[in-house]
Parts: sequence; C-alpha cells; structure tokens
Amino acid sequence: MKKITLLLILLLAFFVVDNADAQRKRSRQRTKARTHKVVKKVKRQVFSRPTVHENPFLQCEDTCTHVHGIDLSHYQGEVFWETVGDNTRMAYVYLKATEGGDRIDDRYEANIDLAHRYGLKVGSYHFFRPRTNLAHQLANFMTQCLPGEQDLIPMLDVESTGGLPTEEFCDSLHKFLIMLETAYHQKPLVYTGRNFYNRHLVGMLDDYLLMIAMYTDEEPVLVDERDICLWQYTGKGRINGVIGYVDKSRFMGRHGLRELRFRH
Repeated sequence: MKKITLLLILLLAFFVVDNADAQRKRSRQRTKARTHKVVKKVKRQVFSRPTVHENPFLQCEDTCTHVHGIDLSHYQGEVFWETVGDNTRMAYVYLKATEGGDRIDDRYEANIDLAHRYGLKVGSYHFFRPRTNLAHQLANFMTQCLPGEQDLIPMLDVESTGGLPTEEFCDSLHKFLIMLETAYHQKPLVYTGRNFYNRHLVGMLDDYLLMIAMYTDEEPVLVDERDICLWQYTGKGRINGVIGYVDKSRFMGRHGLRELRFRH
C-alpha cells in the first residue's frame, strides 16, 4: 500500500512539473509573438515614412533635392523673414502684389523689402479677374511690381473664369498676358491648378512657363502632357518664420531659377 501511495505521489509531482513546463513554454511563445508584433509595428513606423500630405510637419524639402520656394500674401500675416532666410531650402518667394483693378496686398511692400534683405530671390504676382477692365488691372499691378525690385519674372495667378464662357475667358486672359509681356518686356509665369488647366486652358499657354498646383503625392501631369516648370505641391506647408500654413512649390525636372530671372 505504501508503494502504491508513493507511486501516486511521484506521478502527481511529475504531472505538476510537466504542466508547469508547458505553461512556461506557452507563456514564452505568447511573449515572443507579442515582441515580434511590436518590432514589426516599429519597423513600419521607421521605414514606411509618411508623406508630406499624410503628415504636414514632414516637409517635402526634407526628402528630396529639388529647389524649393514659397508664395505669400497678407493671409500669412507678419512674416519673420530673418528666420525664413535662415532656411537654406527656400531659394525663392513669390509675393502677392495685387488683385483685379484696385486691390493691393497690404503686406506686399514690407514683404518684398524684408525678403530681399534676408537673401531670397523675389518675384511678384497678380490675381487675375477676367471680368475686370484689363487696363485697370495692369495699372494696378505696375504700381506695385516695380522692375527694379524684381529678381524673378512676374507671375499671373489664374484660378477663376469669373463666370465667363471658356472662349470669352481665354480671350480676356490672352489679351492680358500680351499686355503684361509688353509692359515688362518678358513673358510672365502663369500659375493655375491642374484641373482648371485641363478644363479651360489646354492649348492656350503653350508659350508660357507654368506653375501647376496639385496637392497630391504624385507629380502633376496635364491632359496635353505640357511641360511643367514648377509644382505647388502643398497649401499646408510649414516653415520656421511663418505662423500657420504656407504654399510651397519646387522646380520640376531640369528646370531652375535661371529660367525665371527677371531681365533688367
């Protein structure tokens, strides 16, 4: 009887030890699985870097070697140009000067003076209003965009048809582009959105350099496959020296600042 009792005790002890070993083994496997999952998650975070459009604090100029710039207006408020000038990734700036026949950007004079002072190449732009008298628009722009203050050719911001049929709108735009070229003795740069270009401007701007706005991760392609000089890739960029969002752009392909140089 004692032998049987001893045998039962030994069997019970073996079972307990074996069961404990099995539990430890399962615990190690669960820990290993959790660790592997965490490592995979960390790797995804480290090596699958979010794009500039997924994370507005990750800047395009941090991830490529293109020449970058910004465009500004009174919407950005006071700009700390000394800080902006210290950002060597920003090579140029286009400043809003005027809109339509009588609107003047109230930050333009201060912005152009300080942008020059802190080393940026500067150009000026006019927001085009197709229904507004063209001579008034040109006179308005010329009071602000003085040739002696320009490093870059003038830019025309074209975003609205003003409710005109496409043919009438294009006729008004074509006349104003000729007026700008006559006044400044060089063709202006034209800024517009990809969708707006595809809808209204195909074949209209073949002789002009283009800045195309399209806020996606892929480079813009126009329906007629026109060459694009500059791509405004975000309207929600960040830069030290500017409070809030700022529009950012970069040169495409082999294009560079030399093509935009204002000829004095």
